[in-house]
Amino acid sequence: MKAMVFEAFGEAPAVRDLPDPVPTPDGVVIDVQATGLCRSDWHGWKGHDSDIRLPHVPGHEFAGTVAAIGSGVRGFRVGDRVTVPFVAACGRCHSCHAGDQQVCEAQFQPGFTHWGSFAEYVAIDRADINLVPLPEGMDDATAASLGCRFATSFRAVVDQGRVRGGEWVAVHGAGGVGLSAIMIAAALGANVVAIDLAEARLARARELGAAATINAREVSSVVEAVREITGGGAHVSIDALGSRETCFNSIAGLRRRGRHVQVGLMLGDETDAVVPMAQVIAHELEILGSHGMQAWRYDAMLAMIQSGRLRPDRLIGETLSLAAAIPVLTAMDRHPPEGIAIIDPRR
Repeated sequence: MKAMVFEAFGEAPAVRDLPDPVPTPDGVVIDVQATGLCRSDWHGWKGHDSDIRLPHVPGHEFAGTVAAIGSGVRGFRVGDRVTVPFVAACGRCHSCHAGDQQVCEAQFQPGFTHWGSFAEYVAIDRADINLVPLPEGMDDATAASLGCRFATSFRAVVDQGRVRGGEWVAVHGAGGVGLSAIMIAAALGANVVAIDLAEARLARARELGAAATINAREVSSVVEAVREITGGGAHVSIDALGSRETCFNSIAGLRRRGRHVQVGLMLGDETDAVVPMAQVIAHELEILGSHGMQAWRYDAMLAMIQSGRLRPDRLIGETLSLAAAIPVLTAMDRHPPEGIAIIDPRR
């Protein structure tokens, strides 16, 4: 198969021919039709993820067709169109038995613990637990965008943030995760404030339902700007970027008994956040993490998409070949793509 592979952290990947994967008894091999290019892939390429072993094929949000199947798989057949959460579960641990596969104690992650989807084929174990059937009519690019950014945002907004109609929701960072969160919160009837450094992204946020926007370059205090717009602070605030500054601003900009959801990964130089703990205590704030979404929970998200309340297809940006995706991946910290960039491995 053709795949993007890197042999050293921080050095440019290359497109090479690699052996086709074979399914394990409880697994499948998926013919990848589309795969998203995400900031998490950049973190992995930079060496910020200790699970990666070299050489490595990145890629963790994808859609495709089941091409081969293990003898123990019962719920899927060759030819089925599927996607997979970026956290794949074991199905056996306490967390899985409680329905919390997104924090599985023995989880594996294509593109991190295992070779990923920047390839013509990807192997997924424990298929009956981890595969999500795709509805008819959903195109491959849209389906690929669900696996990390959109599904993660859905759980962050709906399940962790518990957003309700009429609440103020601040979203720090208007990249793929942030724009997804904005669309989902607005669909629930919330008033969304989007915060970013780029005016083009803020304009996109308004198109997707943001009631107000803040350009962080143009205000002396993001926290005070949020408080002014929301009349005292956000009910829910989401750090969709993952930096010391956005994490602090997200928490500090909450109203009393507000809820902060940390979605953006805080890795590399941004690992240690300063948390205004005195405010957390005095105002009874909640600080919540959000790490993907369970395969069984996709039904609620897919229902909202099929009803037209959510339009993840509006987030799709350019489509790239594996070779064209290499410079986009390596420059993602400096020049992130507009919208969700999709890779077609067969271009």
